[in-house]
Amino acid sequence: MSTAQHSVLPLEAITHRITVVRGQKVLLDSDLAALYGVETKRFNEAVKRNLARFPADFMFQLSAEEFEALRSQIATSNAPAGRGGRRYRPRAFTEHGAIMAASVLNSPRAIEVSMYVVRAFVRLRELAANHQELAKRLDALEEKTEALALQHDTFSRNTRVQLKQVFDALREMMTPPEPTKRPIGFVPPEEKKKTSGGR
Repeated sequence: MSTAQHSVLPLEAITHRITVVRGQKVLLDSDLAALYGVETKRFNEAVKRNLARFPADFMFQLSAEEFEALRSQIATSNAPAGRGGRRYRPRAFTEHGAIMAASVLNSPRAIEVSMYVVRAFVRLRELAANHQELAKRLDALEEKTEALALQHDTFSRNTRVQLKQVFDALREMMTPPEPTKRPIGFVPPEEKKKTSGGR
């Protein structure tokens, strides 16, 4: 991939590559290497030469189980090519680790793209926070509307039904789409039941 092709990266191109492992949002070494414009092998060699810069909260290697789950997931999704065919366990980089990797590579491309990587992580956090805040406001507004309806007998049944439909539609719009990927790592049995609908 040439620099010209990627001089401007849409945030979606990066957020799509961010996955959840051990409850953390991370980018895998192969995805970071592709974003930074280097081969995965060269990327990992640079990381190995600078392991002291990558503490556990910056980078960790997937366990055999996590790697197997990742490979199964990729086999049934349209994930970027190259992730599924590798024989060794990938490294996962948190936001701080991704930035440290850019500084270790120290190429103009890596430094430029690292800013987009930070923005992608920040954007995901903002989206999560905004949804929570909006949900609180919607609940408060619905409570006020119900209180108003109880105070005024003239508040027609039709109006109540219509308002309920509006609130339901807004909540549906706020619900994020079903993720195409499952989180990697240990999932407690009760969480499995929730996601499979108790089957």
